[in-house]
Amino acid sequence: MDNKLAVTQLASIAQEARLDIFRLLVQAGAGGLPAGAVGERLKIPASTLSFHLKELSRAGLLSSRQQGRYVYYIANYDAMNGLLAYLTENCCAGQASCCLDVACGVEEKELQS
Repeated sequence: MDNKLAVTQLASIAQEARLDIFRLLVQAGAGGLPAGAVGERLKIPASTLSFHLKELSRAGLLSSRQQGRYVYYIANYDAMNGLLAYLTENCCAGQASCCLDVACGVEEKELQS
């Protein structure tokens, strides 16, 4: 990943509503959610939601698919993981103790069990 892409992706989630949308879609899993459901859950009007979804999609953090009359939005996990890897590359001068390995909300101690 290069700096320009990292800045674009970070800028797209550096706004409260877009961060909430992205986190909700990450939680929703690979099936994603229809745009209307995202708006309802987060209490975001359709016109505003459309703008935010476009910004997240433009940054490569979301994809969408048409299913009947609904548009489903899905978090791009590869892009998210790429951004996280870029941010933590060479973390703590190679000392793993200061960089937690977090996967899907499972705490490190649960991973070690």
